Amino acid sequence: MGNEGWNIGLELRPGKQHSALETEYFLERVFPRVARLVPNDAKVLVRDDSGFDSACLLFAHAEERDRMASLGRCFEYIVKWNPRGQASVKHKLEWVARAENANAFRETRPGKREALLSLDVERAWKKEHRSFRLIVRVVERTIDKRGQHLLEPTVEIAGWWTSLAEAPEMVIERYQDHGTHEQFHSEIKTDLDLERLPSGKFDTNDAVLHIGVFVYNCLRLIGQLGLTGEMSPVPHPAKRRRLKTVLQEVMYRAAQFIAKARRLFLDFGACAGHIVPVFAFVQDRLLAARSP
Repeated sequence: MGNEGWNIGLELRPGKQHSALETEYFLERVFPRVARLVPNDAKVLVRDDSGFDSACLLFAHAEERDRMASLGRCFEYIVKWNPRGQASVKHKLEWVARAENANAFRETRPGKREALLSLDVERAWKKEHRSFRLIVRVVERTIDKRGQHLLEPTVEIAGWWTSLAEAPEMVIERYQDHGTHEQFHSEIKTDLDLERLPSGKFDTNDAVLHIGVFVYNCLRLIGQLGLTGEMSPVPHPAKRRRLKTVLQEVMYRAAQFIAKARRLFLDFGACAGHIVPVFAFVQDRLLAARSP
């Protein structure tokens, strides 16, 4: 959640289980956490990839949006459309014809034209019907990017279910930030070395993964407090730091506890003086957060 990628919910699934199976129950546990963590005037946007394109999950998102709206809060969603049966050549040509009838095509370069369609599609789930907004992008190429003329045009279609009332271009741009989310996955897998879990027991791996996520949030907090301000030892500025940077700059520092004059000192040595203000600042912030 957020630009820093805080983890507020996680489940370990068997490899044979589809990612969308029973996800509606997972969302029931996650949505209240979101409501508690964000301010009342904050706008929440949920982004899901095409693996979560199902009527069940779309209805769950719409119901949560209605519930938040009744409380005067903003909750929106963007779900990547899974075309399924629409991916054949015949159906792609039908989308081209629909875009031509709507006069929606515009030429982006010689031999390439693109159309954006905004449709209202009714979907059903458990005897209930709802209308959802679907944005579809149709791209037709008769000349490839190297200038080669094609014997037959190639057609690409992509779509997004959304509750946003914004222009289609803005909705697509907001969904493209979903790529940053994959970087957070990468940090859990590589920086924390949790890509391959250690045990042959599912419950043990589940416990290890949840401990790893707790560590992930702790390292993210340390990075946001100590490595993004002016005192940061990292030379280039950033809005957030990778976990690998936090580990290298803060956690892997050698230090020694020294008892002297009835006091305990943490000695980093002469070569690590630049990291001492970071440790002191983070400690003060954490102690201040604990105080009533």
